[in-house]
Amino acid sequence: MNTATEPTVSYNYKVVRQFTIATLIWGCIGMSMGAFIAAQLVWPQLNFDLPWTSFGRIRPIHTNLVIFAFGGCALIATSFYIVQRSCYARLPSDTVAGLFFWGWQALLVAAVISYALGYTTTKEYAEMEWPLAIVLAVLWLIYAGLFFGTIMRRQTSHIYVANWFYGAFIIVTAMVHIINHLAIPVTLLKSYPVYSGATDAMVQWWFGHSVVGFILSVGFLGMMYYFVPKQVNRPIYSYRLSIVHFWAIISIYIWAGPHHLHYTALPDWAQSLGMAMSVILLAPSWGGMINGMMTLSGAWHKLRSDSILRFLVVSLAFYGMSTFEGPMMAIKTVNSLSHYTDWTIGHVHAGALGWVAMISFGSLYHMIPKLWSQTQMYSMRLVNLHFWLATIGTVIYIAAMWVNGITQGLMWRAINDDGTLSFSFVEALDASHAGYIARLIGGSLFVLGMLLMAFNAWLTIRQPAQQAAHNTIPALHPTEV
Repeated sequence: MNTATEPTVSYNYKVVRQFTIATLIWGCIGMSMGAFIAAQLVWPQLNFDLPWTSFGRIRPIHTNLVIFAFGGCALIATSFYIVQRSCYARLPSDTVAGLFFWGWQALLVAAVISYALGYTTTKEYAEMEWPLAIVLAVLWLIYAGLFFGTIMRRQTSHIYVANWFYGAFIIVTAMVHIINHLAIPVTLLKSYPVYSGATDAMVQWWFGHSVVGFILSVGFLGMMYYFVPKQVNRPIYSYRLSIVHFWAIISIYIWAGPHHLHYTALPDWAQSLGMAMSVILLAPSWGGMINGMMTLSGAWHKLRSDSILRFLVVSLAFYGMSTFEGPMMAIKTVNSLSHYTDWTIGHVHAGALGWVAMISFGSLYHMIPKLWSQTQMYSMRLVNLHFWLATIGTVIYIAAMWVNGITQGLMWRAINDDGTLSFSFVEALDASHAGYIARLIGGSLFVLGMLLMAFNAWLTIRQPAQQAAHNTIPALHPTEV
């Protein structure tokens, strides 16, 4: 690609830097909360007999901080970075971008405080009570305006595929959030949903699985489609496959939510539809994974020395594994064993730790030196150490939960000749204790890696600049085939 004819644009990297730093801070806090509640399941006395430190209140803090704080800030930082560089256009308003950053951080702080105090809708991933839900919707619309406004200002007719994925994640997240949070306020911090019974459950998991599908999958696939080609310095394996992958995954993912409600009051046809869509979903999911992996064709040797590329490639391996496991667990006969067990927890964290966090780590390691005008991270040895801590920690975590989950499922369904249960719930819980210890060890290793990353980033940021200001360097499309 001839860069001589490309426009040179001064991009708004201030807001990208802000969200990058916020990603690191919230990652340390949110993952530490996860390790803390894992420790509570080993030593229940760590609840301290206080309501605001109980598992039931810390757990939504952990999930929201990991999804909306760590994951959200990572997605916003990378989307602003990519959309400006691939469109050769600055964000429409620096002032609005700055206000959006501080508004998002204020919302996250308010959510943490409200959950600790017990103000929650009790809906998974949708715990924000109505005032905070409205604020989130408004902030999300501002985010959409900044992102799509940049695309409208682009100086190239081409819209790079990563922006397609980011755009879909932004639109669908707004839609499902607004519909699922429709409620009738009773007081300032209490409301009731407009839906009832099985309808409420169906709408909730239409939202809940769309959070998994469009925030934690589609959004991060946009990240993958930019940073994997950039880090390996090769075009994406198949640009045509990336477009087919996009339309297939956004058409199917949104219908998979009912598999969370197998063997409930939800109509059987809706459960079966969710199962069928979940199984079909394997094809587009693996299409994206294969496209990313095949980008390394002829460049696999780079994995020997490039720790950042290892993060990106291993994240794709975990993505492929978890997107096979998810459709399998959606099959009713398998779900009858796995439902409500720790196997589900293992599956979620195979995606959350192995895919979402690892692709974020690799992308941020690629981006941080460029944002602060450095040639590379302060210590590549720490990057390599972080990779092994994260990988080993993830494997220990999910393996422990798989063993626990299958053990629980088999014990719960075991019956005596007279039809009585062979094991009590307490016996199943006692059999899970070793797995909970293993999960704590694996999770703690992962948190340690996150802390090392934050330390390494701080050392990188405080170094004197080593090259020309990055925000005046024209961007290259990484996918010219």
